[in-house]
Amino acid sequence: MNASTKLSIAGWLIFTSSLAWTAQTVTVIHAGWLLAIPGEAPVQRQTLVIRDNRITQIEAGYLPAESIAPDAQLLDLSDRFVLPGLMDMHVHLLNELGPDSRSRQITDGTTLQAFTGAHHARLTLEAGFTTVRDLGGVPEAIFALREAIARGYVVGPRVIAAGSSLAATGGHGDVDGMRAELLDLWTPKTICDGAVDCRRATRYAIKYGADWIKITATGGVLSDTATGLGQQMTDDELEEIMNTAHGLGRKVAAHAHGTDGVNAALAAGVDSIDHGTFLDRESIRLFKRNNAYLVPTLLPGQMIPLTMQGNPFYTDAIREKALLAAQGSMASFALALEGGVNIAFGTDTGVTPHGRNAKEFSLMVQGGMTPMQAIRSATVSTAEMLDLSDDLGTLVPGKIADLIAVEGNPLENIALLEAVKTVIRDGRLIKNEP
Repeated sequence: MNASTKLSIAGWLIFTSSLAWTAQTVTVIHAGWLLAIPGEAPVQRQTLVIRDNRITQIEAGYLPAESIAPDAQLLDLSDRFVLPGLMDMHVHLLNELGPDSRSRQITDGTTLQAFTGAHHARLTLEAGFTTVRDLGGVPEAIFALREAIARGYVVGPRVIAAGSSLAATGGHGDVDGMRAELLDLWTPKTICDGAVDCRRATRYAIKYGADWIKITATGGVLSDTATGLGQQMTDDELEEIMNTAHGLGRKVAAHAHGTDGVNAALAAGVDSIDHGTFLDRESIRLFKRNNAYLVPTLLPGQMIPLTMQGNPFYTDAIREKALLAAQGSMASFALALEGGVNIAFGTDTGVTPHGRNAKEFSLMVQGGMTPMQAIRSATVSTAEMLDLSDDLGTLVPGKIADLIAVEGNPLENIALLEAVKTVIRDGRLIKNEP
């Protein structure tokens, strides 16, 4: 990401922090336990001061609120464990997979999808996720939702949005399973064939608002076509997308399952591999050479096989791919962890229910991560991947006040993150259960 884009995002963070919540209050938090920097040890009995939506002070012990400012508000979390707001790097806010998903493609217009996304955004924020990267949705709806949240019209997490995916004709990311007239009508303008056309599609996506470029380098589980999970975008297409996107200050996320597509995307210079279902040793070498991130999305591999029975959405083609992908994801995650690959938390929520994103943590721990590593993947690592570490990812003076609290110690029981009690985003108290 170039310097001008970093400045643009930093300005956006400052602008939305000041514009969205106009009340300039001082909040004093008494934290029973504070994990200020995931990866370092938590400490007890800490006071955090939030002013103008940023953390301005952290002190040992419990300072009286009136000693900070005459009108300071006290939030007593002395019985809770406080940590940075969580971040999910692979969501689909506009949709949620269900038996009626195909009919909703016909009945739900763009405006209704945006309202549906607003509902899902609230569930996501209340679950403790204060920043998300949305990788695939109707551009007009997801970009409008992103801006509505940024302006404070809608309550939700900070949204980094890609819009519609770049994909090959007939590949995952293109429309499928409909009559020909509808296929012609609904084919996204980001479908591209050949390097020159993919250059156009990349520029088109950026022109209309993409924060990141999302590509589908391989086949996908939920496409209603028997086209497998292997590479679908060619090497020259991938290279042209990377060069164009990076030249315009955008990073690229690649949906990739099959080993050939994973390695081709990494060789072309992709910034994140999402899913990474079938990795090999060459994949690990390429990840580390490029300093790329794996966003593993383990949750669908567990949940989809449990929900296929009796669900008309799952055609024979989808069932076969779903079962195949479910077999590979955990082994590849363990290989990446062993190989020292950068891992950023992501769930593919929308394929699974919104608001249950934190179930991914238990799967990551089952796959070999410590609870601290899993939490770091959803805070420090995600902020680094987004180039937003100056503002997000840790709780230190000067950073935006995004934080959550749970009852009990998630370093001892990671599943506690599935029951977040307190959420603050941009200094604003969103949720505080008794």
